[in-house]
Amino acid sequence: MALRRNADSTATPVIAQQVDETVPASLRIAGAYSWRILLVVGVAAVVIFLIAQLKDIVVPFMVAILVAALLVPLVNFLVRHRWPKALAVALAMVGTIAIVGGLIFVIVQQIRSGYPDLQERSIKAYDQFKDFLATSPLQLDDRQIQGYIDQAFAAIQKDSQVLLSGALSVGTTAGHVLAGLLLVLFATLFILIDGRGIWAWIVRLFPRRARPALDSSGRAGWVTLTTFVKVQIFVAAVDAIGIGLGAWILGLVFGGFPLVIPIAIAVFLGSFIPVVGAVLTGTIAVFIALVYLGPFPALLMVGIVLLVQQIEGHVLQPLIMGSAVKVHPLAVVFAVAAGSFLAGIPGALFAVPVIAVGNVMVKYIAAGQWKTNPSPKAKDVLPHA
Repeated sequence: MALRRNADSTATPVIAQQVDETVPASLRIAGAYSWRILLVVGVAAVVIFLIAQLKDIVVPFMVAILVAALLVPLVNFLVRHRWPKALAVALAMVGTIAIVGGLIFVIVQQIRSGYPDLQERSIKAYDQFKDFLATSPLQLDDRQIQGYIDQAFAAIQKDSQVLLSGALSVGTTAGHVLAGLLLVLFATLFILIDGRGIWAWIVRLFPRRARPALDSSGRAGWVTLTTFVKVQIFVAAVDAIGIGLGAWILGLVFGGFPLVIPIAIAVFLGSFIPVVGAVLTGTIAVFIALVYLGPFPALLMVGIVLLVQQIEGHVLQPLIMGSAVKVHPLAVVFAVAAGSFLAGIPGALFAVPVIAVGNVMVKYIAAGQWKTNPSPKAKDVLPHA
């Protein structure tokens, strides 16, 4: 019996080896890749699930990182010019709060002053549009018009449900919004005060052999993120100036275009969502042009919005943003679509910086640059920036 057991145990590896030899090498390689890919996808799914469960913490923290990426160079500039670090941080924080608060105040004041007239003109324009449809060859009555309007609103609500749910999930109550703002402020403050210490603590969580590569790639990713934020502000400013200036010129030609400043500010803020942000906020300008000036000026406003979007998409994004983040425009489109599908508006906002930083970090590690360039600067990571 012992001899039989020994013979069986000896024969088993031989049979297994023979079976392996009958499998084509290409299939073995494909199988090896497959289980590794499944493992990576599984880990990514777990990470996405955890982020979704902790969205009330993750979203403010990521906003704080974007804000800090903009303010850290300013703080460093002031410190290099012999400002006390505490004063430099205070100036950056107070200045940012003042600018954002001022923009919000201007929007609220302008809308409050112009809302009664806008409401009255909107009702009048709607009545004129119904009269036009009733006397046109379509011969639509009020019941048919209301039915089409209800269908349009249902379609818009269905298509925007993901975006709206993602936006509302960040803070459905005033308490959630306030808590998110406080988290953003505190996280930004601590990053400005001791960002290097925080990053060093994160690096120490990893094995010793992985720390040099992680540290250097993280620095490279931070350079990319700061460049992305600066370029995105420039692109948003171009969109806001282009659409706002176009609305102002139409007002000069056709007798006044109200709410130009709120429209420009809305376009500026909306442009931080790549690809679609400027177009969606530009529809506000088209609507106001239609209500106040008529169909032809509204059509011109559509042309202005599309022209600005084309300049952004074919000039600014490929030449400036492309050289800054090294991500193909097609990847940007799909990243924004995937981000909005997974997390609504926050996902669309963070999709491009996450993809850009991840792309730079992976390339930095894969190319072995962390061995020769452990402290990357902007010129080392972004030669065209």
